[in-house]
Amino acid sequence: MTAADVLRQLDSRGLTLAVAESLTGGLLAAELTDVPGASRTFRGSVTAYATELKHLLLGVDAALLADRGAVDPQVALEMAEGVRSRLGADWGVATTGVAGPAAQDGNPVGTVYVAVAGPEGSAVDPLRLEGGRSEIRAATVDAALALLERSLAAGVPSSETGVRAKDREEDGGMGCLQP
Repeated sequence: MTAADVLRQLDSRGLTLAVAESLTGGLLAAELTDVPGASRTFRGSVTAYATELKHLLLGVDAALLADRGAVDPQVALEMAEGVRSRLGADWGVATTGVAGPAAQDGNPVGTVYVAVAGPEGSAVDPLRLEGGRSEIRAATVDAALALLERSLAAGVPSSETGVRAKDREEDGGMGCLQP
């Protein structure tokens, strides 16, 4: 799935997109804005690399960040929901994780979460990526676009490993990230 494909799908439905990035540091936004006509659909992005900015700019729960750190599936979901709300978009996408060279908050290099938030709910995909820093960041961009594409195709977020917001509410927490 390419950025052009995703933007074309959004544009054909009159929908908008915003992204919140951490480990990708703006790569996802750059991929999207490389597409001619992206401005019809793409509202903007927030690169919240520092943990405290995830709270200040995106509204991620400060207690969650203090308890679990920035590399967490719930943090990814709150980033996606926060950027969607703050930038006034129909869809929000978020990336958070560890690109290396060292582990972060007890998470090994290659631990990544991509999330989407849309009109019908949200979903997160946990990833275990291999490679160097550049490869992990590029694979994260691809995974974020793929999750968004699957979510758009389904009309609501769905993934084999994802958790929808409605599922979290029903089980009182994040629940199991297994299918």
